[in-house]
Amino acid sequence: MLRMIWFILAFFSIVLALVPHLLWLLGWLVGKFFHYALPYAPFGWTALALVLLTWVVLAYGYFFGRWQQKTVCVEIERENIPTAFEGYRIVHISDLHLGTYDDRPEQLQRVVDSINELKPDLICFTGDLVSLSVDEAMPYTQILKSLHAKDGVMSILGNHDFFIYSFRDHPQRRQEEVERLIGYERQTLGWQLLRNEHCVIHRGADSITLIGVDNTHGAGQGFNTVDHGDLAKAMAGTKGLRILLSHDPSHWAAEVVGKTDIALTLSGHTHAAQFKILGWTPASWMFRQSAGRYDVGSQTLYVTAGIGCTVPFRVNCPSEITLITLHKSTNQ
Repeated sequence: MLRMIWFILAFFSIVLALVPHLLWLLGWLVGKFFHYALPYAPFGWTALALVLLTWVVLAYGYFFGRWQQKTVCVEIERENIPTAFEGYRIVHISDLHLGTYDDRPEQLQRVVDSINELKPDLICFTGDLVSLSVDEAMPYTQILKSLHAKDGVMSILGNHDFFIYSFRDHPQRRQEEVERLIGYERQTLGWQLLRNEHCVIHRGADSITLIGVDNTHGAGQGFNTVDHGDLAKAMAGTKGLRILLSHDPSHWAAEVVGKTDIALTLSGHTHAAQFKILGWTPASWMFRQSAGRYDVGSQTLYVTAGIGCTVPFRVNCPSEITLITLHKSTNQ
């Protein structure tokens, strides 16, 4: 973590210091042509100010910002929500990246306690449990096993869970690591990991269906990571109210909205770039649906800002626990 933050500090410091100097150099060269001496001081002070601001912002994000958390409440109203599922409470979380907590494990316990206090009927985890290795999860097994919901924890695999950023030269070793993670979630944690499959939750004669796909990205936005999802297979034979768990929100535009009648899709992946200014996030440069709720007709996508970090800071972008409550609507 500390090595990464030092690298980020050094990179941004160099880049931000170079910009005013390059502008001054350009002005100085032009000034030579017009016999005008462009003063250096304003550009030098600007470079220093930008570097200091970067250090302050990243230090805040590392020591304070990454431990902030919030709970967002979302109400979903649909005509086809079964009567027995009126008021059904789903906690949606994503992107734990458990290495985030190596220096402050008590913060993960705080997240889990906050989730349990919401008394959810179901917990949905939309991928990226770890970043580079299953070993990142081992110190937190007991904490994760203490997550509690009436209908358990449903999960899927995100891009990091396929270890495409590690074991690059050892495909067999990488596949073995994926299988280790699958076993860890299913056997050790007791989560129901959906791999291009679905699960029906019953309340008496009523039911809803949870559909889960492996990481799937949509062309034209986001990052080209890994595409192992099979939505047609996962939703085959399903009916009624269906909720899709899909890690990458670009999948929604590519294959879900307007092409299926899936009422609600839950995604993560973007982290909202772990940075927001007045509600704007740089993730919107890469993703058309980058953070929060999106509605098209009777279909909804919710993209959470995630829990953990891929780089160790968050600035004005707290870890997010999303509480989704289902309500039966009579006038859709």
